[in-house]
This record gives sequence, structure tokens and C-alpha cells, in this order.
Amino acid sequence: MSATLRFTGADKDLTLDEFAQFVEDARKAGVPGDKNIRGEVSPTKTIKAAEATLGKDD
Repeated sequence: MSATLRFTGADKDLTLDEFAQFVEDARKAGVPGDKNIRGEVSPTKTIKAAEATLGKDD
């Protein structure tokens, strides 16, 4: 099983700045740019969490 980088919003939902930090941290951790990410969406269609695996497994 691969390690996972997971971000959640400080105030329930992710802000654009928090999502940008997720992308920056994922790239620094070596996640390739063409790797799919997973997200958790709230009933109001806002992003609650985003995650990317650090290994080759999805």
C-alpha cells in the first residue's frame, strides 16, 4: 500500500489557497503531474478533501 498525501480545509471546505498548497506539496513529494487525484465533495458541491498516492499504485 502506498503512502497518501491528504489535505482537508481548515474551515470544513478547501479554499483555493489550500488547494494550491496541496498541489505544491504533492509536487515536492514527487507525485507526477499526470497522476489522478481523489477528492471528497460536500453536498453543496465544495471540495472537502483532496488526496494523491505517493507510490505507483492508485
